[in-house]
Amino acid sequence: MKNLFVVRNQPSDIGLVLLLIRVITGYAFILHGWGKIQNPMSWMGPESPVPGIFQALGALSEFGGGILLILGLFTRLGALGLMLTMLVAVIMHAFIMGDPFVNLTGGGSFEPATVYFLISLLILVIGPGRFSLDHKFFGSKS
Repeated sequence: MKNLFVVRNQPSDIGLVLLLIRVITGYAFILHGWGKIQNPMSWMGPESPVPGIFQALGALSEFGGGILLILGLFTRLGALGLMLTMLVAVIMHAFIMGDPFVNLTGGGSFEPATVYFLISLLILVIGPGRFSLDHKFFGSKS
């Protein structure tokens, strides 16, 4: 289990870029998750076909995962939760709601969820970088 949180040795400039990506993305997820975590079982409204438990998992993933990204603590676990949440969002927008990838008129689209999915995948694969609590607590490997 410890190997999941060990950080790969990388140059400082890559660590700094990963820190910036984690902090900005984590902050965005906290903002997106804040309203949802206030009403976790029904933030999608009474007409939603999504069961309350799955809505709560999405709210927890966004809010809690955002905190984990910023701290760089259990980063891959947080990124996995965010990645799965964004995958569901892409499926909902693209296939269930029929939204376009980019909506030039300002309506719904699945572009943001796709970008967040890919950022989460990047962090899951590469890890949090040297400027993280994972690096401090679990060390690094080549």
